[in-house]
Amino acid sequence: MSEPERPDPDALLAQLKREEAKSSRGKLKIFFGMSPGVGKTYAMLQAARQKQAEGCEVVVGIVETHGRKETEALREGMPIMPRPQIEYRGTTLTEMDLDAILTWHPDLAIVDELAHTNAPGSRHPKRYQDVLELLDAGINVYTTLNVQHVGSRSDTVRQITGTPVSETVPDSVVDLADEIVLVDLTPEQLLSRLAEGKVYLGERAEWAAKNFFRESNLTALREMALRVVAEHVDRDLREIMSEQRIPGPWKSADRLLVAVSASPYSERLIRYTRRLASSMEASWIVANIEGPKPLSQDEQTRLTRYIALARQLGAEVISTPGPDVAETLLRVARENNVTQIVIGKPLGIRWFAFWKRDVLQWLMRHSGNIDIHMIPSDEGAQPKRESLEERLARTPWQEFGIALGIVGGVTGFSLLIVGFIDYRAVALFYLFAVVIAGMRLRRWPTFVLAALSALLWNFLFIPPRFTFYISKLEDFMMFGAYFVIAVVIGHLATQLHERELAERRREERAMALYRLTRELAASRDLGQALPKVFQLIRDFFQADAAVWLRDENGLKQHPASAFMPSKKDESVAMWAFQKKQPAGKSTDTLPDSECLHLPLVAGDRAEGVLSVRLRTLPTLEQRELLDAFGAQLALFLNKERALEESRAAQISNQSQKLQKALFDSVSHELKTPLAAMAVALQQPEPNRAELKHAVERLTRTVDHLLDATRLESGLLQPVREWCDPAEVLREAVAHARLGDGVVKLPLVKDLPMIFVDAGLIEQALVTLLSNGAAHNAKGAPIEVTAARDDEKIVFSVADHGPGLAPGEESKVFEKFYRGAGTAPGGLGLGLTIARQLIEAHGGEIVAQNRENAPGARFSIRIPIGKTMRLPSEATA
Repeated sequence: MSEPERPDPDALLAQLKREEAKSSRGKLKIFFGMSPGVGKTYAMLQAARQKQAEGCEVVVGIVETHGRKETEALREGMPIMPRPQIEYRGTTLTEMDLDAILTWHPDLAIVDELAHTNAPGSRHPKRYQDVLELLDAGINVYTTLNVQHVGSRSDTVRQITGTPVSETVPDSVVDLADEIVLVDLTPEQLLSRLAEGKVYLGERAEWAAKNFFRESNLTALREMALRVVAEHVDRDLREIMSEQRIPGPWKSADRLLVAVSASPYSERLIRYTRRLASSMEASWIVANIEGPKPLSQDEQTRLTRYIALARQLGAEVISTPGPDVAETLLRVARENNVTQIVIGKPLGIRWFAFWKRDVLQWLMRHSGNIDIHMIPSDEGAQPKRESLEERLARTPWQEFGIALGIVGGVTGFSLLIVGFIDYRAVALFYLFAVVIAGMRLRRWPTFVLAALSALLWNFLFIPPRFTFYISKLEDFMMFGAYFVIAVVIGHLATQLHERELAERRREERAMALYRLTRELAASRDLGQALPKVFQLIRDFFQADAAVWLRDENGLKQHPASAFMPSKKDESVAMWAFQKKQPAGKSTDTLPDSECLHLPLVAGDRAEGVLSVRLRTLPTLEQRELLDAFGAQLALFLNKERALEESRAAQISNQSQKLQKALFDSVSHELKTPLAAMAVALQQPEPNRAELKHAVERLTRTVDHLLDATRLESGLLQPVREWCDPAEVLREAVAHARLGDGVVKLPLVKDLPMIFVDAGLIEQALVTLLSNGAAHNAKGAPIEVTAARDDEKIVFSVADHGPGLAPGEESKVFEKFYRGAGTAPGGLGLGLTIARQLIEAHGGEIVAQNRENAPGARFSIRIPIGKTMRLPSEATA
């Protein structure tokens, strides 16, 4: 099987991964349009109704009809998920109920407006993140999207329409779509719909017609929408051709490929291909074929500059290894459905063309229906060929010494045994030495070894010996054959050695990326991940690194950075962050900087900058690996930011709930006793009992609020002293004032002393007694005990009420929690305060239902600690 026909292992692995991901992920279908009003939602609902008629379970997650009756009619007959309400700054907002859809798990979910920004307090800040979670759960999704909301097109839309686009969807999300349906209208048809009030109403329609909905704007947006869909279809076509191994190319659309190398001529090729692709309105690829031979420092610098220029001009860059440039270039062209290849036309006379394959001639014979563009170079741009002296100067002289040592050793050994073997057998020893040297030495030392071994064999062993004269024809033919075989074997062995070195370099790059992804996956947060990343950069690049993160004021260096960049490098990093382009060393922007600054971009957002202080200019392989490091780190930062926003949203949501609960509870608990006091005071003879009860309730509410505040602030600290548990329990029962016969308190004795704040323990016990009295059955006593359990004292308060509902064992200690059937009054803070008081003593409080009787039991467990000693015992 020839090289172009052989399957690419990396492509096969990528295909298997895509198929595995598609098998477990839901399918995404986007109804795409050039602007609002083209009928995306209408088309989506029509398609959903068709799926429902086929027996598919369809659920409407969220659909914005904007008052259009024909759109609202299409929703009838389909289950519609209720929208939860979110309070934000005095405004009630409604969003899609993501958890309800995940719980239902329908076959198809309808989610309108993919680019929508969720209300603060939602799980995800963007609706497309909700859609991604639905897809990960295996739920198919229909959604809508306008071209101005595609991340890579938003800047162009702003330039065309003059309207900023605040809500965007990353291109990676659009690329995930299994199907994109273009909902298209001509600008005249859309303007007619706008005039009929089918897009906007009233003054908003008039403003839209004068601004965004101008015919020129709509024509440009329509062209952009068509291009986005065409690019998606072209990518699908290339994937199908790759999976089914269709040789191609299919000229469904023009696609150009230009081959570049370290030659100064490559810059002209790149610019020519850019102009040609622009005139043809075609996409283009820049391919660099990595040969087994390593490049010099100057060649690496030039090639890095050319690749950066190609990316800046909008090319897709592919760098792939290949022992044969022509075959590898044709394979890349067929894999990417390339229709035209641009290649430089060689100048001058090739005296040694028979040694190497002519790339141009081979491509012309084997390219099939792929067009070939041959571009002649300028004489000034033609690369200077290295002379023999320059090539020899690049080879370490130690290798020539090793070659001489090998040939000397073989010669000495052969002279010792030449009397016992035929002189023809000596050639095998020399040939074996050439093969071994070719596996370890470079090309020229191996060639010198092959030539020198042939001459020594002739001079020392072929009769007549010690002359270069060969008397027999068969010896002359043998000498000639040996010389050719030795040179060819040395050349092949050297090629094998170079390929081994190239494979080893690629293996090191793959291992570096594997270690990076593994370390990032195993890191809990950024503080744990960055030292590992810096160590990997130090290991693979012998360089120090620093990371700048997005801050309110711009950029802020992370404290885990391996070095402190200079003020100049800080300004270069800021430029790279703002422009989202690499800058500094080895780039065309501020190249005299000490560091290479790579922006950490995820989607359309820059998360920070990775600054790498390199000792020398990076090679192309190192630069690609650093770019991959930066991309992985950017994804990690993006994930950390998303998790932080999610946590902040959850905290904000919980805080709003607590704030609302506190406001409602405090308002009720303050107003009720104040109202009772006001009514009592208006009577001719105030009822002192009612006034006293209202004052006590008001005092209790204020005390609970103050206790909760002091506990959370840490101002309330236990003042410990040795206390008798039985006495603490009796004092608590007395302070509870529950009346005679309400509390059943058995005789408690022989308990060890405990080192606690008696007042705080009594307060916790009083809370438990009051809680038990509130839920106790009428006429039944509250059972209170104190006992020793190993190294702890256990206070127990048990009632004969309805008990705890399943799951309430821990909820009853949450702030403002009030169980079902709870009598009016109270903030729901009592048990929370009691738990904090006990935990301040190193103890715990547990709620559970009684085993053999109805009711609940609350147990306080306090460590006994060291045994109390009398002063006389302490000084003894």
